Amino acid sequence: MFDFLANPTRFMRIADWLFRPLLLITAVTMAYGLYLGLFASPPDYQQGETVRIIYIHVPAAWLALFGYVGLGLCGLFYIVWRHPLADIAARAIAPVGAMFAFLTLVTGALWGKPMWGAWWVWDARLTSMLILFFFYLGVIALANGFDRPERGSRPAALLALVGLINVPIVKFSVDWWHTLHQPASILRSGGPAIDPSMLTPLILMLIACHGYFALVVIMRMRALITARRIATLALKRLGNNGGIS
Repeated sequence: MFDFLANPTRFMRIADWLFRPLLLITAVTMAYGLYLGLFASPPDYQQGETVRIIYIHVPAAWLALFGYVGLGLCGLFYIVWRHPLADIAARAIAPVGAMFAFLTLVTGALWGKPMWGAWWVWDARLTSMLILFFFYLGVIALANGFDRPERGSRPAALLALVGLINVPIVKFSVDWWHTLHQPASILRSGGPAIDPSMLTPLILMLIACHGYFALVVIMRMRALITARRIATLALKRLGNNGGIS
């Protein structure tokens, strides 16, 4: 599959075909999910109106993890097979994943203050998510920390692979340790533990945020591919002119 998509021209053609349907699905689910989550769903009997933060917090946390798995896979494909599109995909994913990890931490703090009485605690889930955010920042810094962008690709890919160790720690921290953070309430044995009136907007927001993630990554990849083509053409023109600009 990746070999098939590894051709930048083929990827651009598929991305063009996917973009409009994905945009429509994202817009519809986002609008309806926000309406249900903010206005139509009831407040929680314990958390009150604060429960509405989960409609942003939970999708953001899922995308932070999902994005990092994608980042790690891109790192693997780049190191093993030297796919240039894997490097482009990693550079496109990293800032978007970092944004969702940051959003997870911020919305978690906003929820934690009224529920736990503190903006932050060194809880296993919170701490491992903070580490995930730092891994994102490290990958971005390495990928862009060299005069020639390709020199940063390999160290960034290696760090992305190392950071994969943290992903299961984030996911299962609530099962492995006693934490303040509540255990999984959607993907759990016995089915979701959330009332359908809250589960429906949450699922819609999950679909919308996944669509948004895919749209932004596609747009960033297209921009990076175009920028590299322009740079290649500029180098060829410079070479044809005998190195004189």
